[in-house]
Amino acid sequence: MSTPLPQSPPPAPPAGDRTTHRLVDSPAGRTHLVEQGAGPLVLLVHGFPESWYSWRHQLPVLAAAGYRAVAVDVRGYGRSSRPAGTDAYRMLDLVEDNVAVVRALGAENAVIVGHDWGATIAAHSALVRPDVFRAVGLLSVPYTPPGGPRPGEVFAGMGGEEEFYVSYFQEPGRAEAEIEPDVRGWLAGFYAALSADTMPEPGAPDPHFVRRGGRLRDRFPVGRLPGWLDERDLDVYAGEFERTGLTGALNRYRAMDRDWADLTPGYAGAPVTQPSLFVGGALDASTTWLADAIKAFPDTLPDLRSSHVLDGCGHWVQQERPEEVNRLLTEWLAGLPG
Repeated sequence: MSTPLPQSPPPAPPAGDRTTHRLVDSPAGRTHLVEQGAGPLVLLVHGFPESWYSWRHQLPVLAAAGYRAVAVDVRGYGRSSRPAGTDAYRMLDLVEDNVAVVRALGAENAVIVGHDWGATIAAHSALVRPDVFRAVGLLSVPYTPPGGPRPGEVFAGMGGEEEFYVSYFQEPGRAEAEIEPDVRGWLAGFYAALSADTMPEPGAPDPHFVRRGGRLRDRFPVGRLPGWLDERDLDVYAGEFERTGLTGALNRYRAMDRDWADLTPGYAGAPVTQPSLFVGGALDASTTWLADAIKAFPDTLPDLRSSHVLDGCGHWVQQERPEEVNRLLTEWLAGLPG
């Protein structure tokens, strides 16, 4: 069932964009989505700490290219439902949310494209439900198959005297206590820390790590917004998280060991065999730290048709470099089998 919202809710899309906001039934409860265009369905899945709005530059371009572009708020974010409990944010439930959106929109299948956590969600959606997701695009975070050591143990061993940000996020309530008193300021610093034009200089303390007894934001740039983010954009993101809090978003990190237990038995080492795309930023830690995952693409993404690492680009690739990403996306989509 698809229900148009009774009025255009904030945040409004940029002027001139013919977008529609909807709530559709899903295992989460309801999933909020924003759609534009008509044609083959392209499902866009955001990462942390973002929302459907991170695809604002892609929606009109994909629509103009002949696609039905749909950007969702992942469960726990924005206007989608926020179930209680960490287990409600396990990967298999997020996959089924995506399936429910495709079905609610009356489609048999979709191309799925994700950024950051959304890339991981997109890859696993394609892995678990190849009957629904016929191709997959990954932005910033390369695919790594399920299996290997338990994630919580791996992250706890990183950083030496410091603490890796994932472990910091995994402790319930801890990151919320840092972020929620000043959501707007924290988001501005986090976005700047991972953007090419505002990230710390080489050799500066790494913002992905927390000193013992410190805060993640202690290493964020202060007083500068990256070029891709203006005050209005920041207001959109901050307004959503000021309304919802951060627990739903952070629970994705807290469900990682549950994902490992769910997925390892049936999918350890499994490739994603659908046609695929990867776009990363050369200055993004997700690209550099996971360089071995990119090298493994011939095995893990055997039908990879387009792979690009953008020079001088940070983590927020589709916002930092929208024109280039839009070109790569539309060229890849045009070459997919019907």
